[in-house]
Amino acid sequence: MAIDTETVKRIAFLSRLRVDDDKIEVTENEFNKILQWVEQLNEVDVSDVEPLISVNENTLSLRDDEVTEGNQSQAVLANAPMQEYGYFAVPKVVE
Repeated sequence: MAIDTETVKRIAFLSRLRVDDDKIEVTENEFNKILQWVEQLNEVDVSDVEPLISVNENTLSLRDDEVTEGNQSQAVLANAPMQEYGYFAVPKVVE
């Protein structure tokens, strides 16, 4: 599969990226290199490879959930630029 100029423009539009006209050809070449690399990866035989849950063998140490400080609402709301009825208040952004 090869990427052409029109496809680069379409991908840029859908991605909300501005690609200047003088950079279209460079971007097209980069996309094609990426697709070639993906095709190389598809050639690798992974039929005998177990799927990984994680690449790290470490396990996280867990701690007990316990409340250390509570009833701090007034101290937290002291940092709020606007507050109303004991909650953070924000300006309306959607009409």
